[in-house]
Amino acid sequence: MAAKAFVLIETAVGRTKEVTSTIKQLEGVKSVDGVTGPYDIIAIIEGKTLNDIGDLVTGKIHPITGISRTVTCLAL
Repeated sequence: MAAKAFVLIETAVGRTKEVTSTIKQLEGVKSVDGVTGPYDIIAIIEGKTLNDIGDLVTGKIHPITGISRTVTCLAL
């Protein structure tokens, strides 16, 4: 069974479209939506294991220029 998570993302002012476009290109990302409220983007990601989820968030999403903060919520 695949691991699934929701990644809540805050971006720097004016960087939301650029960050959204970059995240959409990553393997393991199932959807990316701009939202209103305290976060700017919500991404749904999947991996074979929880380690795959962690590697995607820390290794591929965190380094994207324009991301200020993320919160990852694992689906049960």
